[in-house]
Amino acid sequence: MKWIFTLCIITCTALTGFAQTDTTGNQSKDDTIKVGGMIIIRKPGGGKEVIRDRRDRDDDGHSYNKSSNISTNWWILDLGFSNFNDNTNYSSAAAQSFGPGSNEDWFKLRSWKSRNVNVWFFMQKLNIAKHVVNLKYGLGLELNNYFLDDERVHLQKNPTKFVMDPLATDLKKNKLAADYLTVPVMLNINFSPKRGRGYGISAGVSAGYLYSAREKTKNSNGDVKKLHDDFDLEKWKISYVGELLLGPVKLYGSYATKSMWSKGLDQTPYTVGFRFSNW
Repeated sequence: MKWIFTLCIITCTALTGFAQTDTTGNQSKDDTIKVGGMIIIRKPGGGKEVIRDRRDRDDDGHSYNKSSNISTNWWILDLGFSNFNDNTNYSSAAAQSFGPGSNEDWFKLRSWKSRNVNVWFFMQKLNIAKHVVNLKYGLGLELNNYFLDDERVHLQKNPTKFVMDPLATDLKKNKLAADYLTVPVMLNINFSPKRGRGYGISAGVSAGYLYSAREKTKNSNGDVKKLHDDFDLEKWKISYVGELLLGPVKLYGSYATKSMWSKGLDQTPYTVGFRFSNW
């Protein structure tokens, strides 16, 4: 029994000495071992240092946060433009009832003033396959502003309809605002999972609930009028959504599956713009 104990001591001592011997003959360099999120650095004098690090480096040598299976991006901002595809049959009884005397020219927009601003409270990315295929989803607000080019066209309520006011010729602003609480779900393909600002594409659908709508006018004297109502807009907006990731530049877009009006007009909304997010 004693010889077995003695043999164990001799073996352990030999292994320890072997582990501390630098077979290259150069003991001036530190030995580094990386285990998960820890980096263990063994010093030449026999000491060691443990560093907790969740950062890695991409193919270009730039550092980035190492991806986990679920990552969260808070407070994403979209800035873009709102518009709609008008397929209304203005000779129909429904269209003329909703807008007596209306035609396509009534609803032409000031394209560069009709804005879309989205504020996403959060978006999450769930790894499906090697961080190349991911599921992205989130929650936020979609804010759409449609500026009518013809300042004489206005909305009325009870009943809702568009009217032409020939006396309204001094307006500086005439817009319809429609705001939604929205949940997007997309499948993301990341072509460069080892880059902090990668390249990829996402596509999916979103469901938005109309929580606020209003018409806002402002005349040349600065007087502002707001008319709040749902204006027979559809309560739910289902859209096809997508994004294009080009390193630091991120683009987004959406196209609704049907008209934003529940009656009268057939105008399908869409948006396009820039996305400001971490990934």
